[in-house]
Amino acid sequence: MTLQSDLRAQNLFKFDHHVALITGGASGLGEIAAQAFVQNGAKVLIASRKESELKRCVARLNSLGPGTCDFIVADLKDKAGCDRLAAEVKKRTDTLTVLVNNSGATWGAPADDFPEHGWDKIMALNVKAIYYLTIALIPLLQKSASESKPSRVINLASIAGLSTGDPTATGEGGLSVAGHGAYSYGPSKAACIHLSRQQASQFAPKNVLVNCICPGLFPSRMSNFGIQKSLEFFLSTQPTGRIGTPEDFAGLVLYLSSRGANHVTGNVIEIDGGSMRSGWRSKPKGSKM
Repeated sequence: MTLQSDLRAQNLFKFDHHVALITGGASGLGEIAAQAFVQNGAKVLIASRKESELKRCVARLNSLGPGTCDFIVADLKDKAGCDRLAAEVKKRTDTLTVLVNNSGATWGAPADDFPEHGWDKIMALNVKAIYYLTIALIPLLQKSASESKPSRVINLASIAGLSTGDPTATGEGGLSVAGHGAYSYGPSKAACIHLSRQQASQFAPKNVLVNCICPGLFPSRMSNFGIQKSLEFFLSTQPTGRIGTPEDFAGLVLYLSSRGANHVTGNVIEIDGGSMRSGWRSKPKGSKM
């Protein structure tokens, strides 16, 4: 078997056959994923609510090539929005090989004054939308999939879905101001992780692989406030001495979409520089210990 296998990188990590849909693809980690696919020759559709941001992103990515990018305006706040996006995707393409469920939101408020709609909105977008959009697109993902060329679903959760620390201690990773907690965010990401494992079991027989990425701190619209206000604190928990970069995230997304990951499904992959698992903390300034 080994002698007949083609183990060259250009065979294991080739992406020009992919057609990818990336929700929340006009900014942050979604835009990074879209750029990674486009620069490696894939056809990409990005979806989000703001047409102006989508147009800006599409123009930038198409200038990079060699792949192509187009957009769909979509609001995934409810099942109807997910179904509309799925229907529009099916109008645009008869092939879909990668779905990146990246759209998400957070909400910060004091524990004793946390609004009910701060739970409903976050759970709807961070969990329910993943379920309904994936279900709606499984027939298209399955259509061109085979045992040797499976389609992929990549769900974006967060380290916050694994951590049980006090949500007010650091503003939940920079997602809320001091004294507030993103109380619905962490539980929604924990639900995303569990849903991803369920989906992996459900869809593997259909040749659709499902994996979940849990990013730590990366520059994004959602985390920029925390980075600006508390970068020194966040770096004190990073054994690598830095926060994530576009290359870090793009590399993982491409790997999970590659032939090299054809036997990888049901995994929850942390990408935080070892911060949570190591429990590492830098020494206080002036310490000789």
